[in-house]
Amino acid sequence: MLMRTDPFREFDRITQQILESNRPAAVPMDAYREGDDFVLHLDLPGVAPEGIDVEVEQNVLTVKADRPALRREGRDVVACERPSGTFTRRILLGDSLDTENIAADHADGVLTLRIPVAERSKARKIVVGRPGDRRQTAINA
Repeated sequence: MLMRTDPFREFDRITQQILESNRPAAVPMDAYREGDDFVLHLDLPGVAPEGIDVEVEQNVLTVKADRPALRREGRDVVACERPSGTFTRRILLGDSLDTENIAADHADGVLTLRIPVAERSKARKIVVGRPGDRRQTAINA
């Protein structure tokens, strides 16, 4: 059986819950670029894929997730330290991303979003010619 042994830790936890009860819980995130994609990993342990809502409006990506409360009728909860309820994370995306083709995957409590870089924003080679080459090409075309 699980025993509570540190009353000060329990007091700190309860105080933190009271002080932060009006703020949504944070959703930890990692972000990096991999090739032509930006990849986001958001930690959502205990949240089923059906409980995750991902939306894009203009350049704002919003992730909402619901983790059900542990406290239910018929349960005698001994410890309840993990937050429950609705979690929200808003991420401002740059104009260089293709928000029409975002891919989402959820495995092992981690939501992974892949956002491709828009074609117009990808690096491209510029041909460098001589001053007369441009006019010459226009005449031959």
